[in-house]
Amino acid sequence: MSTPTTQVVRPAGAGHETLNVLLLCLLILAVAGSVVAWRGVSHEPEPVSSHQLDARRDLSAAEQGIYADLRVTLDEIRLLREEQQSLPTPQNLAEEGFAPFAQDASSVSRGGHAWQLLADTAYFGHSQAPAVAGSFVMLLSADATAAPDIWLNGAVELQTPTELTDVALSAAGWKQIVAQFDAGVTREHRH
Repeated sequence: MSTPTTQVVRPAGAGHETLNVLLLCLLILAVAGSVVAWRGVSHEPEPVSSHQLDARRDLSAAEQGIYADLRVTLDEIRLLREEQQSLPTPQNLAEEGFAPFAQDASSVSRGGHAWQLLADTAYFGHSQAPAVAGSFVMLLSADATAAPDIWLNGAVELQTPTELTDVALSAAGWKQIVAQFDAGVTREHRH
């Protein structure tokens, strides 16, 4: 009989496979990180001028509500202006139930503005509670497609503006409200 030989068979090590998988994962993470860094967009808001306020960042909740109501009611005001050949009075708009002209619980909680028509080109809403929401001026242009020019003043002792130009309103302490739409507000989808 011959002497038995012992042959030692070592198990296949998983060390090389594990190392390869980890290197592949690191490569994928590095490529993904570089794509994100390369295509990333800054979400810093654009600064506004000193005579302007950002509608999203600089207004109180009550002021944002009134601003939104004015923008929505603008279409109805334009339709009524076409029918009547003049701007409807705030009283007519209130009777029709258009916010912010209608005197309801919402308007009272937002400052109880007293609205009046100025020079058949603008609406002035004098705030009864400036700590809640300031006073508004909405200037309308003859162009039916142009956005309204809306101004805000939070002063307690405020007189009805007599001159409705940008320079005069700014000099009297009024701030123009601007709406900025950036990546923080809407997402841009490219298909």
